[in-house]
Amino acid sequence: MYTPDENRYDKMKYRRCGKSGLKLPEISLGLWQNFGFGGSFDNAERMCRTAFDAGITQFDLANNYGHPFNGSAEENFGLILDRGLRAYRDEMVITTKAGYEMWPGPYGDKNGSRKYLTASLDQSLKRMKLDYVDIFYHHIYDPDTPLEETALALDNAVRQGKALYVGISNYNSENSAKIAAIFKELHTPFIINQPSYSMLNRWIERDGLDKWALDNGVGLCVFSPLYQGMLTGRYLKGIPADSRIGKGNTWIKDELTEEMIAKLNKLNDFAAQRGQELSQLALSWILANPAVTSVIIGASRPEQILENVKTVGSPALTEQELTAIEDILKGQ
Repeated sequence: MYTPDENRYDKMKYRRCGKSGLKLPEISLGLWQNFGFGGSFDNAERMCRTAFDAGITQFDLANNYGHPFNGSAEENFGLILDRGLRAYRDEMVITTKAGYEMWPGPYGDKNGSRKYLTASLDQSLKRMKLDYVDIFYHHIYDPDTPLEETALALDNAVRQGKALYVGISNYNSENSAKIAAIFKELHTPFIINQPSYSMLNRWIERDGLDKWALDNGVGLCVFSPLYQGMLTGRYLKGIPADSRIGKGNTWIKDELTEEMIAKLNKLNDFAAQRGQELSQLALSWILANPAVTSVIIGASRPEQILENVKTVGSPALTEQELTAIEDILKGQ
């Protein structure tokens, strides 16, 4: 029988999500990789329990998460809930998303239609054996569906009691502003946008999404903070055969140049001066952005989660340190 760590809330910091009343942990757990049927269920369960014991209350899923079958991460998470965590449902923020290809035919392909979003959420709830999710996201902007239709579908999920809040993911500032205006008219509890963001992927700064979110009271919950593992110690001396790049499981291989490896080593030295691992420095850097509410980490074993959670206890980066990091990133 699972009994959580009674001191779990002492180990984590929580930030208010935009202007909403919801607080999210600075570090959240994403179940994209290593939680489907292709991985070890026992390991997945240990990771979820380790996360909860460390004060991570947000578990981020999507309809298409899980290898080798879409939805298998949600199915496994439902089983993990059954085996002890479900008793603590009210202490958890469980999220899911829909938008990418999910099932055959025109109603399950990549889109934002009311039919697809409604059916997908119903399927997700059945897989996890939940009455509702805390946040339901549209996973990616669909230029072929009117934003009004997508917004109404998300709003309807709240009105039906199937979601408490709604969010969007992979939307730029322009489309975020457009759908936010519709949500405002509908009085929909739209509180969050989920973009990719890291030291090596700063599109939200160039686009102005982080400034827009901060100005409009919308939280940012960012994913891929370690840039597919590049911002860890794995690539400081090249490409290990068992790494994501070594296995060909990522699209960033061409970016790992000699110049990049030199940068990573400088960042690693800088992290060591702060008593941190490179991955922890990367998370601290993201959390220094005031627009960010939470950072979603992935993991393949419980120890990685505990290592990343240590970031929360590290001193915040000073302006001087942020400038020094910027110089390293610019190759100076």
